[in-house]
Amino acid sequence: MDSGESARKLSPKSMRAIWKGSISFSLINIPIALYPATRKEELKFRLLRASDLSPVNYKRVAEADGVEVPWDQIVKGYEYEKGKFVVLKDEDFKRADVEATQSVDIIDFVDLDDINPIFFDKPYYLEPEKRGEKAYALLREALKQSGKVGIAKVVIKTRQHLAAVKPQKQVLALELMHFAEEIVDASELKIPEAPDVGTRELAMAKDLVDKMSVKWDPSKYTDDYRHRILDVIHEKVESGGKEAAPRGTPKKATNVVDLVSVLQESLEQASRSSGGHSKRKTTSHKRKISRAA
Repeated sequence: MDSGESARKLSPKSMRAIWKGSISFSLINIPIALYPATRKEELKFRLLRASDLSPVNYKRVAEADGVEVPWDQIVKGYEYEKGKFVVLKDEDFKRADVEATQSVDIIDFVDLDDINPIFFDKPYYLEPEKRGEKAYALLREALKQSGKVGIAKVVIKTRQHLAAVKPQKQVLALELMHFAEEIVDASELKIPEAPDVGTRELAMAKDLVDKMSVKWDPSKYTDDYRHRILDVIHEKVESGGKEAAPRGTPKKATNVVDLVSVLQESLEQASRSSGGHSKRKTTSHKRKISRAA
């Protein structure tokens, strides 16, 4: 494995635990440490003055008079009506604070299949602390064999979250969830009903899905936009900042009139194609740019 791959494949042990506490349900208490299970691969850009590439900074300016406001004169306010605010002080936030118990308190166990995936938000890994290994393994195996997850509430960085304790092979994961009140109602969207779908079209669509089906391999899907931006950055660095040639034109939208003929053409293409995605190769110089970003 080269240095670029090792940088991309971080293990929890290369990071610090962001939270330590315990999983608690009934009379069982399992000491654990919490580690992020994902990381963002976002490129960071600075705003610059075009004439000399001097970085541009933001200032805190009041809307009323355009005067810059120092931090010690800034308060937090909630706009309860247009242009009307109520100010909240530190003691107000303390009154609303949920007690940080350092515990993942499992309230219920539910079937994983009963939960709409839209409720899941952000995953973390749970690692057992000393003297918690046996109880950790016991909970993991019980969840595996029952097909259930533990629904819990946990306070992380002063905020209470709904979460699910889920088995991920040999690891227990804590996946933060959305509360029901945070899910947007989709009933107002204009969604087609099933009767509008023709029998022949449905059969062809199912055949196309079958032909394009492969075994799940997450490593074959990469962030194409990020890699292309890194290619452009690399070319500009190598050329001393000169403009790079455009890489192509976007595909034009197709006005689908005859759905059957489009499905038939798609089926023929799917039959000819292997469906594989080639893995990208990056130079060491590009990897240095990636890590710096």
